[in-house]
Amino acid sequence: MRLWILAGLAGLALAACSDEKPKKYFETQGLVAPISACAVDPRAFGEAEKISDFHEGNGCGVDNAWRVYSVGTVRLSQPGTFNCRQAGQVNRWMQGPVQAAAQDIFGEPVVELKVAASYSCRPRNNVRGAKLSEHGFGNAIDVAGFTLASGRTVSVLEDWNGGRDERAFLRAVRADACGPFRTVLGPGSDANHRDHLHLDLQNHRSGGTYCH
Repeated sequence: MRLWILAGLAGLALAACSDEKPKKYFETQGLVAPISACAVDPRAFGEAEKISDFHEGNGCGVDNAWRVYSVGTVRLSQPGTFNCRQAGQVNRWMQGPVQAAAQDIFGEPVVELKVAASYSCRPRNNVRGAKLSEHGFGNAIDVAGFTLASGRTVSVLEDWNGGRDERAFLRAVRADACGPFRTVLGPGSDANHRDHLHLDLQNHRSGGTYCH
């Protein structure tokens, strides 16, 4: 019995002396924080509130952070936490190409954006050891679908290969997001994006876009 106790104490001593720190579950090396400056105060184009900037000490955090409830006349299904530049780009995309496509194809406007995710401290695609997702900077939004004024819904998961109008609308808004957003992913990109459109403002080394 005494030998067991001594062995247990020795194990505890070794653990206490170990200087190994818990590893991050994502990689931050080489990442460049996004530009967060406001071109327009988000309160000028929708319901939004300034929240305190925050950093979690592991690479995640948002500078010039805002909680956004609506952009123009379009409400968000859940409040989005974004840096200011991303908030402005979501508004421009919604009020520009998205509403234009909705009117052209359906004859009515979008009134709600189905938000699957905004700020989230996690690796890309939730793959352990991958680079930190742009969601960890408040620099991304995942869009699961749209609700029109009539109550009609367009779901990325169910309508990407659905009716003719739904297919045309989803492909149009995805195509028009490329350029204004620096990264655009969705159905066909990989299995992780089969049910939403991922839109972010990542700083790519090439200075260009990645739309796939």
